[in-house]
Amino acid sequence: MWGELKRAAWAEIDLAAIEHNFRALRALAPKSGFLCCVKADSYGHGAVPAARTLLSAGAESLGVATIEEAARLREAGISGPIVLLGATPRANAADILALGLTPVVTTPEDARLLSEASQNAAQNAPLSAPVGIFLALETGMGRLGFLHEEAVLRDIQQVAALPGIHVWAFFSHFATAEEEDQSFALEQIERFDAFCAALRIRGVTAPVRTMANSAAILNFPQAQYELVRPGLALYGLYPAESLRAKIDLRPAMRVRASIVCLRKVPVGFSVSYGRRFTTGRESLIGTLPIGYADGLPRAASGSARALVRGRSVPIVGSVCMDQCMIDVTDVPGVREYDEATLIGEQDGETIALEEIAADSGTISYEAACRFGQRLPKVYLERAE
Repeated sequence: MWGELKRAAWAEIDLAAIEHNFRALRALAPKSGFLCCVKADSYGHGAVPAARTLLSAGAESLGVATIEEAARLREAGISGPIVLLGATPRANAADILALGLTPVVTTPEDARLLSEASQNAAQNAPLSAPVGIFLALETGMGRLGFLHEEAVLRDIQQVAALPGIHVWAFFSHFATAEEEDQSFALEQIERFDAFCAALRIRGVTAPVRTMANSAAILNFPQAQYELVRPGLALYGLYPAESLRAKIDLRPAMRVRASIVCLRKVPVGFSVSYGRRFTTGRESLIGTLPIGYADGLPRAASGSARALVRGRSVPIVGSVCMDQCMIDVTDVPGVREYDEATLIGEQDGETIALEEIAADSGTISYEAACRFGQRLPKVYLERAE
């Protein structure tokens, strides 16, 4: 592995696990289309390989957050529908058309600029179709979208009448779908249904409604509508511990590193910045070439662990930018360039990414994205 990668730390991405997770989610929402989120480089798992896997498994469309993410997919030859889930950048209306994207529209001005760009494009290609848009409806997330107010309903009527665009979907997002207290999420469903009904009364229709993220697919089947938008669960991570009993997900990411330095040190030997760890006995300290720039949070210093030869060992001292240290005193036969697992399974023992997130006081979404930023990725291909 080391000779192949030219680096002694890497992330393994199991594409078969991603496909398994997609199929498990689809079984829970068999009547809905699937818009699979590959934003943030597929939550750190690699957008292009994940996108190809998901489309091959039957996903109808992909979701990204930025123009740049969409462009990378197009450059890789992915030609299927891509929804730009973030606010439409007003300076990039022409780029949205050129890349064949479906944007989320959050203001009348966004829609007007897209309409103008679409009409300009139609002058050069008279047979070009109108741009489909996702109309963002605010139901309680407090982030983006049109408010359910009389004046705003009139604005939306004007948006729907603009030339060169058509409303393809009514779109909203849950704020608390993963929480055990379901009261606010149920309120959001009621608001969404009422908003869609008010628009239909005013002649604004859409063939698709979409609201359900990973947690909502599991908790609120009544909110699956015509299209669901899974993200985290596709990569084998649970939005909440309470959801584990509802679906069998397989983690798709494993993080490993080789011990590049192994030293026997005396009692009272301090390790790393700030001298936050000092040996209480003669110890064997190993150095791993992975640090917070690779996704291992500095906040996990003193609580995170690794697996070496199937044994759990503590990460000791402060996590550095590019390295961390482990205490392998109690691991029989340990050697330099033995493989350490920071996320994943080794000889029957497992460290879940959710554990790293908890150790650093964050959520698994953020932890997965961090590990995907700099580490080289090795893809374990799906069985044909």
